[in-house]
Amino acid sequence: MRKDAPKQIFYSNTPINLDNQIHLNRPRIDRLLEQAVQNQVVIVSAGAGYGKTYAVYSFMRNYPALICWIQLSERDNISEHFWENFISGVSLGNKSAAERLKTMDFPETDRQFERYWSIPKEETRTDAKYIFIYDDFHLLQNKGVLRFLEQSITSPFPNITSILISRTEPALDLTKLQVQGLVSRITEDDLRFTREEMVTYFHMQNIEPSPQTVAAIYDDAEGWAFAIHLAGLSLKNAAPGMPYIPQAMRANIFKLIATEIMAPLPVSLQRFLIKLSLIEHLAPELLEKLAGEPSLLEEMKHLGSFIRFDMYRNEYHIHHLLLDYLKDRQNELTEYDKKDLWHKAAGWCAANNQKMDAISYYEKAGDYERLIGVITSMTPLLPNRIARMLLDIMERAPEEIYDQIAHAQVQRTGLYLLLEMFDKSREELLKVISRLETRPLTPTVTRTLTGCYNNLGFIGLNTCPYTRDYDYVHYFEKALYYYNLNKFETGPPITVIAISSYLCRVNTEERGEMERYIAAVSAFIPFTSVTFGGCGLGMDDLCRGELAFFKGDMAGAEQFCLRALKGARQGKQYDTENRALFYLLRINLARGASAAIEDILKQLKAQIDEPYYLTSSVNYDIVTGWYYAHTGQKDKVAPWLKDDFEEGDFNSIIYGLEIMVKAKCHFSESQYPAALAVLESWEVRDSPWTFVLGKIEGRVLKAVCCYQLRDKQGAFSALEQAYHLAQPNALYLPFTELGKDMRTLADAALKDPGLDIPRDWLEKVRLNAAAYARKLFAVIGQGSPAAARESLNRQGVKLSRREMEVLTNLAQGMTQEEIAGISSLSINTVKSVIRSIYNKLGAINKADAVRIAASLEILGTGGKNT
Repeated sequence: MRKDAPKQIFYSNTPINLDNQIHLNRPRIDRLLEQAVQNQVVIVSAGAGYGKTYAVYSFMRNYPALICWIQLSERDNISEHFWENFISGVSLGNKSAAERLKTMDFPETDRQFERYWSIPKEETRTDAKYIFIYDDFHLLQNKGVLRFLEQSITSPFPNITSILISRTEPALDLTKLQVQGLVSRITEDDLRFTREEMVTYFHMQNIEPSPQTVAAIYDDAEGWAFAIHLAGLSLKNAAPGMPYIPQAMRANIFKLIATEIMAPLPVSLQRFLIKLSLIEHLAPELLEKLAGEPSLLEEMKHLGSFIRFDMYRNEYHIHHLLLDYLKDRQNELTEYDKKDLWHKAAGWCAANNQKMDAISYYEKAGDYERLIGVITSMTPLLPNRIARMLLDIMERAPEEIYDQIAHAQVQRTGLYLLLEMFDKSREELLKVISRLETRPLTPTVTRTLTGCYNNLGFIGLNTCPYTRDYDYVHYFEKALYYYNLNKFETGPPITVIAISSYLCRVNTEERGEMERYIAAVSAFIPFTSVTFGGCGLGMDDLCRGELAFFKGDMAGAEQFCLRALKGARQGKQYDTENRALFYLLRINLARGASAAIEDILKQLKAQIDEPYYLTSSVNYDIVTGWYYAHTGQKDKVAPWLKDDFEEGDFNSIIYGLEIMVKAKCHFSESQYPAALAVLESWEVRDSPWTFVLGKIEGRVLKAVCCYQLRDKQGAFSALEQAYHLAQPNALYLPFTELGKDMRTLADAALKDPGLDIPRDWLEKVRLNAAAYARKLFAVIGQGSPAAARESLNRQGVKLSRREMEVLTNLAQGMTQEEIAGISSLSINTVKSVIRSIYNKLGAINKADAVRIAASLEILGTGGKNT
């Protein structure tokens, strides 16, 4: 080992424990691996029992690298299980990275992968070699998991090597790496024991076979490590002088296991091992419960290389071939034995936050009451994929469980609601209610009715933007009636109400519709905050704050948002808190209040550490992404928000703000066609753009994008649409917030008499957008003068020679008349030039123009003359 090598760390479920077995050094294999790991990918491929895992582990024991060993299983074809497994491995070597990964769902889309990939980029040390080992890769069939691993493995990272241990060729496209010579292979032929290695192995076990026996075993085993090991056991247990009898190793492997491994074991231990083949989580604590007798575990530990303890993952691992043999004997167990074991395994998984596995085991055990209890404890913000998986389980359940477990119907209809199957959910809820309301009002019945009426209320809340029917509040009131008959406690994360892309989820610009929506929200919160543990607190004030903000009433918006913040924190409504901080951020940007903005950014970051805020990192990225894109700090935007547009797995009812942020990111980087592609692709979908606030913001951004592309007709058309959507409710801020870009567009629009927009409105927008630009520039400049220059330079600030001359004269204190006199220009021409300077710099007066020009280092340097 090199003297300067970093200390080696194993941090995952490394499958070998050398304490209870003989270790054979194989320098030949070590040399192959030493050369192989210089490449980006190493494939160790051979059939079962060739010692793939052992060879890699033996080499890695002394190799100077930071190593993450991921032991895969068939359960890893469930992406959530794989993600838990992956994070568990990372956590033992880098707790910071693991905590950040826990805030993410499994990365299925390109943008989610980009967000994931930013974590290892930040957490990886440049002075260390990293090796990720994926053992039993052949068990993976899930396309999503394979795609994630393919992206991870093939992403260029100079100090990371991935080793794939597999019985078959990995189902990955490694063509590009292979062409570059970055893929190494260790094959079955490489792993076969030589005759000399086999003899050395026998000698280490004090076995001295005759040359004839060595030849017979080698011919029979053909270098197959597992067969050689079994042959050694046979020789050890044979009577003195008894010759070795060759056997067809491959064809009779189960017979060999039965005679050489299982036969000497007590019947109780054999039965215990067969039970273990039913589950995957072989934690010592669980095995103690299953065994009942401590002696069984002690006897099991003596099986050496066939059952190994992983001290890093704190789990036992059964050799694949032995596991296959044990599974073949599962028919020896009674149904009671199987269900009892699955039930205990499920309880352990649930207690250790492995909820998807707990649900799977409870289903096998037929314990639907506890299965539903686990589902109830999960966040309501489930990705659609998980919701569908849970719904499949619920629909596979015997129909009688819905009579036996009344709350099961609440959970199933809740999944329908989450998947936007509103009619089906409503129909089933009404049937359940009509049946239960005829029964005695026991605690179980009243709790179920509380849940049913709450679900009906949430269906109304989610569909009212389309139906304009706000007569859903009485459902929440009825839920409170039944709740008061049998009070019970609930809390986060299930009680955290999800905030959509906009608080005022109204689809029409009709005057007063938003106020009607807010009135309904305000009416249901006194009920949900009691029956559902604080659910909704602060949401009504936030709705009012949002509307005041869009109307340009900064004082009113701030007052409502601060009230919303207080209510949200009281009720642990983390999404509401996040969005209140978002609007307070925008309010203070409009004021140019840098100190307040810094404080708000700190409060947003503090939310990431809230354990019950399961989407904290995603929402932090979205809100801060909006801010950084808006202020020209594009390098600080989370990478997944800057990707080419891709539809995610998020529910469109809940999410959507990230789409606007993505468009703003493209706009901030002058990628106007890309920004338009995002906006236009979502205008035709059931998306946040169906809400009137989204329609306005989308069309305003579209207008300035078109103008930057010299498409005046498209720009004016989008501006007219935005105006007519905003006018009925006097919504003003979406125009002002675009600052200099909107000032330039409004100035051009004032020159077009054919536009269906009042001139006084355009003039007001022009002046206020310019004022906003000045305050925004002040905020950016206080943060970083260089960032301020970059922000304005991005917007193409170029002054003509005549504009430079006039600006210089202004800086010298000359009046318009004096400038006209010395330059032989008419006074009207001078005014026109000055107006052009103001437009380009985003200035509102002479002093403002001089200050901005000085900060851009235009004055005194010759500027950017053309």
